[in-house]
Amino acid sequence: MTTPLPFRTWLYFGAQSINLTTAVMSVAMAAIVGAEIAGNDTLATLPYGIQFLTLMLATYPASRLMSHLGRRRGFMIGNAFLALSGAAGFLAVQSESFVLLAIAHGALGIYIAFANFNRFAATDGLKDGLKSRAMSLVVAGGVLAAIIGPLASAVLWNIPGYGHFALSYSLFIPLAILATCIAMMLPDSTSRPPRERTEDSARPDPLLKQRHVLLAIAVSALGYGVMNLLMIQASLHMHDLDTPFHDVNTAIQWHVLAMFLPSFFTGRLINRLGHQSMITLGLGLLVTTALLNVATEGWLSMALTLVVLGLGWNFTYIGGGALLAHTIGDSSRAMRLQGINDMAIAVMATLGAFLPAVLQATIGWQATNLIAAALCAVMLLGVMLVLSRRRHGAFVSGVA
Repeated sequence: MTTPLPFRTWLYFGAQSINLTTAVMSVAMAAIVGAEIAGNDTLATLPYGIQFLTLMLATYPASRLMSHLGRRRGFMIGNAFLALSGAAGFLAVQSESFVLLAIAHGALGIYIAFANFNRFAATDGLKDGLKSRAMSLVVAGGVLAAIIGPLASAVLWNIPGYGHFALSYSLFIPLAILATCIAMMLPDSTSRPPRERTEDSARPDPLLKQRHVLLAIAVSALGYGVMNLLMIQASLHMHDLDTPFHDVNTAIQWHVLAMFLPSFFTGRLINRLGHQSMITLGLGLLVTTALLNVATEGWLSMALTLVVLGLGWNFTYIGGGALLAHTIGDSSRAMRLQGINDMAIAVMATLGAFLPAVLQATIGWQATNLIAAALCAVMLLGVMLVLSRRRHGAFVSGVA
């Protein structure tokens, strides 16, 4: 009989659904509102870029703060930034203030930096067999976000008496309150005495030197970066091919669903097949995506490769995260390593967001895909070399 996940896993699922809903809404709103307020298309994406920048800069400090104050307090601090984002965004639209809009998205990036740790927090204190399932379920919150985010934006974007998307931003405030209510029901991690924390911080982290930790971080970061790069550049490429916006939007929706729907069973597959098999499958799918993009053309083929890209992201993101959670267990340095992991992901995601237009204009669609395929192939070779050296139980006992 399958051991059920604890109730708190579903609380993290709810919290992550809120996190991803705000992220999806920001994608729909940021550039449009930015262009309207700035009156300049060149500055339209600046607030969204600031969101990525603050996410990247706040990720590691958020993990360190959680290690000192505990998970619950950390999430509540993050939720305060979500409320700030909602208030600043509403005022920015109503007063047509570009500075306030930048502040709103900067605050949203800080909130997301805290909230992204939901998937790791869900594995705290669980047995090894439950860690992958718990992380997978929390990531599945993206399915709700893919439905609620676009729906909320569509309903609230143009309400008489308010500027475009003003009420969409204001929705962040009740979502922050709901997230805080969820956080109050969460168990809090136990902080160790200050002296012990100080002594630990003065020593180099031995776990970081382990091949399995470095590999897990590299897999998650590369998978996220390649996904972001090819997803955004695919939309640019379809635009260059004069693909109707409705068709581009449909292809991206299929891609997002492919990213999150498998999360309901990815954890079980990891338990059954092992970390190496799932990570290998994920990287193989990313390589396949890139090669199909080189060999085929047209909307239907690109829509199908975006689905494959979403699946590849899911297996590398959850597979790499599960390998990290399994390797470090409940080590006293777990939150620090999780922070380094998400910092690496944030850096690669930011590069994946800023490079598509440059690469499309310089080397083109096919060359970009060949580079992505080569990077994933090298990572695949690294996975086979590192994870095949020792059996699963051997490296776990080495960590302990």
